[in-house]
Amino acid sequence: MQFAKRLEKIPPYLFAEITHKQNELVAKGVDIINMAIGDPDKPTPNHILQVMHEAIEDASMHNYPPYQGTKEFRETAAKWMENRFGVTGLNPDTEIVSSIGSKEAIHNTFLAFVEPGDYTLIPDPGYPVYRTSTIFAGGEFFTMPLKAENGFLPDLSNIPEEVAHKAKLLWINYPNNPTGALATLEFFEELVGFCKQYDILLCHDHAYSEMAYDGYKPPSVLQIPGAKDVAIEFHSLSKSYNMTGWRVGFVVGNAIGIQGLAQVKTNVDSGVFKAIQQAAIAAYSNTTEAELQAIMSVYQNRRDIIVSGLQSLGWPMQPPKATLYVWTPVPQGYSSAEFVNLLLDKCGILVPPGSGYGAFGEGFIRIALTISDERLREGIQRMRDAGIRYV
Repeated sequence: MQFAKRLEKIPPYLFAEITHKQNELVAKGVDIINMAIGDPDKPTPNHILQVMHEAIEDASMHNYPPYQGTKEFRETAAKWMENRFGVTGLNPDTEIVSSIGSKEAIHNTFLAFVEPGDYTLIPDPGYPVYRTSTIFAGGEFFTMPLKAENGFLPDLSNIPEEVAHKAKLLWINYPNNPTGALATLEFFEELVGFCKQYDILLCHDHAYSEMAYDGYKPPSVLQIPGAKDVAIEFHSLSKSYNMTGWRVGFVVGNAIGIQGLAQVKTNVDSGVFKAIQQAAIAAYSNTTEAELQAIMSVYQNRRDIIVSGLQSLGWPMQPPKATLYVWTPVPQGYSSAEFVNLLLDKCGILVPPGSGYGAFGEGFIRIALTISDERLREGIQRMRDAGIRYV
């Protein structure tokens, strides 16, 4: 048997490799502190679980769901967009589709719009799926460097005219994984104008819309007047409600973008289990601001532990205002991979190298805040004991 040639162009998925390495070390008896994967360690809120329990007992939930999501789920998503972002007038029938989390919807958007010879504009560093899905669809990716000196925002003026004319999709993700960077409405307005000029579908991966601290509330690109002419936005309950394994979210915005995505999905999946959609409705409708902030406070406290700990070891950094991650430079003289191996060998700490997110991630590592306060403190202490400092 022989793999399809497209697989030769695609490296192993970053986090599959990390999990494999962790399992090997654990089998050897190494006590690994895993700061690699953004998988919340706290349980899903109880009021969501209760709705799920009840829904499972309802026989009407056991058959195939509507491909685009139940009407109640889509209407709830529209109402949540209005309450959270002030985005009004969304049509649940044509401008919203349910998704199995964000990853599958992101991938299927490439299949819906990208053909051989088309370009996609993707951030670097960025979520690896943007790159691999371009390859699966037969397109060519053009990377938009995210540099610290530019606030980890892409410089649209560096996109060549000939590339812009051939581009089908432009991907952004703010709050950003892996950098934790933020974007303003003014920047979103610039993006909308650029995509209108070149007839590009603007895709905003908004997986961390609620993962924010210090009173910050990330905006939606759909708040920009006219954004719905060119933009779709991807929302997920995974991180915000401790529901990564539930695989549920929605995509909202431009009707043609939603239609294309929905057409692919009807051919490759059968929708989200209706009981899970009922639980998602409870999450969006019945979670109070106080309950949501209680979840966020856990990660804000962990952020402060890591940032203050690294600062005590000489790292020059400020606490990020959003996401589950701390993106930080490696000490001078190390590549990302070399420093990752040093942390693993000397401290039993597992983190991904910034280079795993693209060439412009070189020189950084990403630390996930998804383990207990005690283990984070232990990780800092292990670094101190091993004499690891930034300077």
